[in-house]
Amino acid sequence: MVDHTPDQLPVAVIGAGPIGLAAAAHLAERNVPFIVVEAGDAPAAAVRAWSHVQLFSPWEYNTDPAARRLLAAAGWQEPEASQLPSGGDMVKQYLQPLAELPALAPHIRYGATVTAISRLGIDRLRTAGREAAPFVVRLEGGEELLARAVIDASGTWRQPNYVGANGLPAHGEPEAAAWTTHGLPDVFGEDRTQHAGRHTVVVGAGHSAANTLLALAELASAEEGTTITWAIRAADPAASFGGGSDDELPARGALGAGLKMLVDTGRVTLAPNFRTHSVRRLGDDPARDQVELISRAADGSEQRVTADRIVAATGFRPDFDITSELRLELDPILSAPRALAPLIDPNQHSCGTVTPHGYRELAHPEPGYYAVGMKSYGRAPTFLMLTGYEQVRSIAAALAGDLEAAQSVELQLPETGVCSVTAGGEALALRLGLRPEQHEQLLHATAKHLGTSPSAAEAVLAAATELGIDHTTALQLAAYAAEQFDAPGAPGC
Repeated sequence: MVDHTPDQLPVAVIGAGPIGLAAAAHLAERNVPFIVVEAGDAPAAAVRAWSHVQLFSPWEYNTDPAARRLLAAAGWQEPEASQLPSGGDMVKQYLQPLAELPALAPHIRYGATVTAISRLGIDRLRTAGREAAPFVVRLEGGEELLARAVIDASGTWRQPNYVGANGLPAHGEPEAAAWTTHGLPDVFGEDRTQHAGRHTVVVGAGHSAANTLLALAELASAEEGTTITWAIRAADPAASFGGGSDDELPARGALGAGLKMLVDTGRVTLAPNFRTHSVRRLGDDPARDQVELISRAADGSEQRVTADRIVAATGFRPDFDITSELRLELDPILSAPRALAPLIDPNQHSCGTVTPHGYRELAHPEPGYYAVGMKSYGRAPTFLMLTGYEQVRSIAAALAGDLEAAQSVELQLPETGVCSVTAGGEALALRLGLRPEQHEQLLHATAKHLGTSPSAAEAVLAAATELGIDHTTALQLAAYAAEQFDAPGAPGC
């Protein structure tokens, strides 16, 4: 006879990304039985998709404490805390070794796509006996797993937002899918031929857009005929430039500073007040023909941008279809748990001002189900991995019966100055492929040219010429370096 007593069943963790694996690590430390189901054929499938991108937070903010403890016990060499990893570094040096640990590996199933979650013998309407009934996790192909609780770390990667300005697909957007890349294209790798010598329009105003624009600007220096348009809904791009050298994550501040210089010098053409209404194909061949994006204002006026490629850096949204038979209470605006929504509202908060939260804020009327990580934030773009690690630490403690630990606050988010271990300019230089000594040489040479140059930007360009450093790379550093040289009037600063 099969024992369906919930306490004897494992916790089902959906997704083997950074947060799902961290949940597994915390459950393993507390000897709580678990199973991880992952749709991909390896851990961290979403991270692998942006393996070429460098994070703007250093290693110390990208690893989970329980995971580090398990890895250290197995002889793992922890990366330098102040270094900035790429997505590929995260997989190779942290996530893959974590998934291969004996404490986790036997409990992870790959190629297992969850299609639905419910309760054993009970639909959403029935209340009596609900809490005592095990969860049923149905996989593609029909197999069903029973679980005492569900930690849904499936993320949002497979559910990108639309280019359309009103949250709906722009007219013609589905038909132009072959011209569109969502997320972060690898413009120096497998996606190079799509952008080299061609015109790309980047739609969106977040960090993904900034990363892509900076990469395309580098490509434009190497590939003649490469042009870039940046389409944003706002009238002013200032919010996308971030806090510069005052940003609590210097690499993030450097990202915005570099983007500002590219716009101010015309290397990126800005299309403000652009609210995409429709996308029109100008042919049938994505390798040769173009598309036209049309923005339509309330007064009927239009803007048009013709491009070879569209990069939709418009973010992602959660998909709760698999939980349609569960009793969830989601905020009507953010699609996040109702208690969590006011703590993460992007109209009020940035990544670093989110209140630490755990199992109580993530709870639903469906006892034992928790959406964590990016999925828990719904459509809010302010998620940091540190926040997700704290979420699963608290949930694992609650599932183990340790409510004191579950209710404690153990999260310290980056504040101004916290990340000063890596200077902002150095972080940007690393992202652009300059060695630390080259960055230092550029700063010294710039100081030498300041006396004879009309601005810090011109001084940086003169120094770049002297050292044989690409001018676009130097310009991206110029906005950040200008403050160090006390040149507030420099172009773009």
